[in-house]
Amino acid sequence: MDKSNNFQEFNNLEEEQLPVAKHKLHNWTHFSGLYAAEHVAATEFVIGATFVALGATTKDIILGLLIGNILAVLSWRFITSPIAVDTRLSLYTYLNKIAGDSMTKLYNWANVIIFTVISAAMITVSATAVRFAFDIPAQLNWYPTNTWFIVIVLIVGSVVVSIAIYGFKAVSEFSGICAPWLFVMFTCGAFVLLPALSLEVLGKPIPNGWSDFLTLGNQSIWTGINSNGEAGIGLTEVIGFAWAANTITHFGLIDMALLRFAKKKSYGLATSTGMMFGHYVAWISAGIMGAGAAIILGKTIVELDPGDVAYYALGWSGFVIVIVAGWTTAVANLYRAGLAAQAIFQKQSRKKTTIIVGLVTMIVACFPFVFSQILPLLTYAGLLVVPVGAIVFAEHQIFPKIGYTRYWSHYRQLTFSTPAIASWGLGLVFGFGLNALNVMSFYYLFIPTWIFTILIYTFLAGRYGAKDKYPEAANKEKIYYQNIEAFQEEKSKEEEVPVIDNSIFTKVLRIISLLVLLITLVLACIVLFGSSNEAVYIQNREIFYQYAFICTLIYFVTAYWALKRGKSKKS
Repeated sequence: MDKSNNFQEFNNLEEEQLPVAKHKLHNWTHFSGLYAAEHVAATEFVIGATFVALGATTKDIILGLLIGNILAVLSWRFITSPIAVDTRLSLYTYLNKIAGDSMTKLYNWANVIIFTVISAAMITVSATAVRFAFDIPAQLNWYPTNTWFIVIVLIVGSVVVSIAIYGFKAVSEFSGICAPWLFVMFTCGAFVLLPALSLEVLGKPIPNGWSDFLTLGNQSIWTGINSNGEAGIGLTEVIGFAWAANTITHFGLIDMALLRFAKKKSYGLATSTGMMFGHYVAWISAGIMGAGAAIILGKTIVELDPGDVAYYALGWSGFVIVIVAGWTTAVANLYRAGLAAQAIFQKQSRKKTTIIVGLVTMIVACFPFVFSQILPLLTYAGLLVVPVGAIVFAEHQIFPKIGYTRYWSHYRQLTFSTPAIASWGLGLVFGFGLNALNVMSFYYLFIPTWIFTILIYTFLAGRYGAKDKYPEAANKEKIYYQNIEAFQEEKSKEEEVPVIDNSIFTKVLRIISLLVLLITLVLACIVLFGSSNEAVYIQNREIFYQYAFICTLIYFVTAYWALKRGKSKKS
């Protein structure tokens, strides 16, 4: 084969359509920061309130969320990560080899819509915090009723789009800065408002031991009684909720787009930062913060929006956490939406498709209904994409083990894969049919749906050509990818290699950024453990509000400055 001709062919392709080059792979720290920031999101305030409204008990929350989130981490590690690292392709690109162009375009359109709405919802949440700060009326209708609210949405959205268009590295860097601060602030919020709950229920600023905490939780937060006054959900439902919350990204394989950059399959475990801190600590903290804010305001937790909760937990830093938490999730999802759009319009660059999708996202974000319906959207979106994840899993992991040919549809040059489209459709009928019949908890529907689709696709693919061998096409495919690897190796020689900045000033900036986080945490501990009565508690809380905000400003200035200095160092 003429390598120069092949190289020209690769030059005409967008980078996102090729496997990730070896020199662009990342260590586990990138994924720890990325998942930590994405899954410590503004929606945690809503989900924290949801568990209260659903009537879970304190024990069920603490144990159920732990088990459910561990299952989610293992799903990323053993389902998503192996396929992502083997192929180095996003699902949007890889699906085309398996299911043909017709299904891929249909599926990618579905993903563009799903992730556009999720991003829009996060932008809306961030805008509500700014609205609260500037005393703009709450947006309670499905449409915007205030011009300044629209202006705020467009400003907030433009930041999200600006970060997302620069790709995975920009997303991970932004997340890496935000993640440590988000961890600290969610923890501090719970510390600051727990005494308010304790004073109300126990008559003292702090629970004395585990039994007191359970009493406090069962009487004022997770009471076991739902918003209708009936017995609430149990341990099994809590586990299912936590596991199913991200089926769209692990069982649905959407996160191949992120994990294809991982050096090792084991980096799927890095999702634990998002699950253990974001979906465990943050959900529990959000419940405590919501219940505490409700007591201060004399309302129920379900009547509060994220801005209310965050302000009474963290003061002015609360506005920042809602904005930043909304941004981090919106950026990652807009990046996914841009990838899906680029897979549809292959002649356009990912930056261009991300900008176009971003503009649509900003318009959608102006309509507050997208946030109020985010939880049903996430649940149904997961059930929508799980069958597609099952098809890819079957083709990549099961077919080689049973003697079927992986990529048989691609080798036959089919643009329309009947087995894939039929399996997706039957999987949806099966999953939503089980839901309509109410035969099991909705949170676990993704498991039988996934298994059913794998069986159906394996059966149909065998009848349509997967059992056959295609040695000539397979050899051409092997040579094709060898040429890609050679092309990427040549390209890597042209790129500048960054040099780690170990200058004293940069080290000082990093130390300061960590120090102010520690100071913030210490101030919160003083509120929790150093308040002997209600008067001292209020005084300590006010001190925390003031200095935590100053520490927040210092943190972002120093952390960003250190990042910029590191990027400016080139060999």
